[in-house]
Amino acid sequence: MSFIQRAFTSQTNGLAVAATAALVLATVGCGRVNPTSPDTEKLPEGTPCSAPTAVISDGEDNNNQVELHEGRGGYWYTFVDDSGSTVWPEAGAHGGTFEMSPGGANGTKYAARMHGSVGTGSVLFVGMGMNFVDPKGQYDASKYGGISFWAKRGPGSTNKVRIKVPDMYTDPDGGACSECFNDFGMDLTLTEEWQKYTIPFYAMKQQKGWGKPRKRSIDPTTLYGIQFQVSEPGQKFDVYVDEIQFTGCGG
Repeated sequence: MSFIQRAFTSQTNGLAVAATAALVLATVGCGRVNPTSPDTEKLPEGTPCSAPTAVISDGEDNNNQVELHEGRGGYWYTFVDDSGSTVWPEAGAHGGTFEMSPGGANGTKYAARMHGSVGTGSVLFVGMGMNFVDPKGQYDASKYGGISFWAKRGPGSTNKVRIKVPDMYTDPDGGACSECFNDFGMDLTLTEEWQKYTIPFYAMKQQKGWGKPRKRSIDPTTLYGIQFQVSEPGQKFDVYVDEIQFTGCGG
C-alpha cells in the first residue's frame, strides 16, 4: 500500500470513528437520551433483556399485582392530590383498588390505564404506579441498567407525563429526605399511538429547584417502584402504559 493509500485509509477510518463518536454523544451526551430512539436500545444500559424474569408488569393476568419475579410482587395503585384533581381507578387512599383495562400494546389484552382531570390548586399531582415489593420496601435493581415500557394517550388527553422512580433518597419511607418526592425520572411526550420508551437509570434526573437531598444519580439498589404522573393544571388525561420491563441485564 502506498503512502497516499495509507494516508487516505487512516483519514477514512478516523472520520468513521469520529462519526460513531458523534452519534454516541448525540444519544447520551450529558446523560440525556431520546427514550423513543432505537439507538437507545443499542446502549448497554438500554439493551432489551431476553430473560423473562426482567418483565416487571404486562397486565396479562388482569390483576393489579406485578409479575412474581426475583422477589418482586408489589401492587399497582393510583394517587391524587387534595386540590380538586380526579382519577380512575379510584385512589387507594380513597378506598379504591387498581384494575387493568382492555387493549394492551402490540395486540396484548390488557394495559395499565388512568384517566381523569387535574385540578387548579397550588399543589397538583395525580398518577398511577406500582411498588416492586409488598409490603412496600426497597428493591435492589442494580443488576439492570434501566427500564422500558410502551405508552400512549387517549384522544383529548394531555400529552405531558413524567415517569418517576422513587429511591431511598426521595421517598419518605427511606428516611433520608427532608424535602421528599422529587424522584429521579424523565418528562415524556406521549402520542395517540403506542410507542416504546427506553430509559437508562443514569438518564433519570430530579426536577430542578427543589428536593433535599439532591443526589447526582438514582440509587438502583434502593428502588421502591415506578410511577407515571401528570400535573398540568386544568388538563384532562387518559394514559395507558404496558409491557414494563428492566433493560441492560448485567447492570
